[in-house]
Amino acid sequence: MGVAMTLREFLDDNHVAYDVIKHKETGCSSMTARASHIPGESLAKAVVLKWDDGFLLAILPTTRQVELESLRQFVSGPVALASEDEASRLFPDCDEGAVPALAPAYGLPAVIDEELCDCADIYFEGGDHRSLVHITGEHFDRLMCGAPHARFSN
Repeated sequence: MGVAMTLREFLDDNHVAYDVIKHKETGCSSMTARASHIPGESLAKAVVLKWDDGFLLAILPTTRQVELESLRQFVSGPVALASEDEASRLFPDCDEGAVPALAPAYGLPAVIDEELCDCADIYFEGGDHRSLVHITGEHFDRLMCGAPHARFSN
């Protein structure tokens, strides 16, 4: 499959240069970082959450876990993990569980964990379990412009 069409078009429309890193299929993001020989702190994972009457992407390094209570306090309301079925409907051109960390490409709001701030390079799922997209941290910040930053992981 490679990079999802929605993601590819979003990157191209925003004139962002990117690389695609192929890797063997893995079962989790920390294994993906190891298989791809990239630091886990630079691999952004997207966690799909139910929020208000919609959804929210929590974007954080693969080395961290979402603290739902911290996130609830930050967004001043309830959040809960979305089901795989709900996430699949939001990302129809992606394999189940291979959620790209660029919420604007899919019209979703996002919050970014402060641990991703100041990364020179950002990697994230391309829409399948065998491809990562690599962009500069500067491009990631520009594409995610307006997304709030908070500390919500451990």
